[in-house]
Amino acid sequence: MSAVQPNPPAPNPPGGIIDGSRHLYAVRVYYEDTDLSGITYHANYLRWFERARSDLLRLLDIDQRAAIEAGARGKDGGAYAVADIHIRYLRPARLDDDIVIETRCTEMRAASVRMHQRALRDGEPIAEADLRVGFLSPDGRPKRQPAAWREAFKTVLTPEEETA
Repeated sequence: MSAVQPNPPAPNPPGGIIDGSRHLYAVRVYYEDTDLSGITYHANYLRWFERARSDLLRLLDIDQRAAIEAGARGKDGGAYAVADIHIRYLRPARLDDDIVIETRCTEMRAASVRMHQRALRDGEPIAEADLRVGFLSPDGRPKRQPAAWREAFKTVLTPEEETA
């Protein structure tokens, strides 16, 4: 019997990578993601897409938490919110499937970013979404994204025609 380490190393939380102009984020289909038929429940794709977008912002050094906390303290802050989303389900994901969420930023405006996301299994799309996230002030009104954040998005901006 092996000795138990008193302070074993903690595993790193899941994280993605930026590959050129796309962000890749891996997820696995767990039992909790499926319905009684063993197929991934449709709302879980929204969760996976959100996790991937949040990870992309983290990798771009966009500190959402600091902006939200600043807004809560009455300072110049804000938060991103999905303004619209259109999802197409192409094939079902099943228990234990390894899925990669690919995110591409297709358009940037002063107060919003359009994105195209795909859930891929073995490189084949099983779901895809086109969406727009808006940057909002603490009172819920659209506001200009910080200049440094707009510059960060430019590093991964892909023209919309390249994502089709």
